Amino acid sequence: MKNKKVLKITSTILLMIFIVSISINVFAAGGGLSFTPDDVKANGSVQGSDQIKNVGSSIVGILQTVGIVLSVVVLIVLGIKYMMGSAEEKAEYKKSMMPYIIGAALIFAASALAQVIFNFFTGISAG
Repeated sequence: MKNKKVLKITSTILLMIFIVSISINVFAAGGGLSFTPDDVKANGSVQGSDQIKNVGSSIVGILQTVGIVLSVVVLIVLGIKYMMGSAEEKAEYKKSMMPYIIGAALIFAASALAQVIFNFFTGISAG
């Protein structure tokens, strides 16, 4: 009972932090990617922003590749354990399979989801 209450409070706090962090604008750059107000173009973009996009996309690509490889390896290990396990162990593996499947689906769909979000926010004009 107490653990469920703590879990609900923690989840609510994390959700509120996530929602607030979406609306915060951060203008920071480092590692040779800094810019001054004179670098801002009339259309709202910044000189060198393509370089930042390239670095970000390569990092996301690496993380996605690692996530996909790990999820496939874990699926193989769980499959082997499921085949070799007793009836009780099979029941436990079935219980742990749903969170794994949801996580793997999120990893595989992350690039499509990120592209949709990126297209949505780039379509919004600065006003």
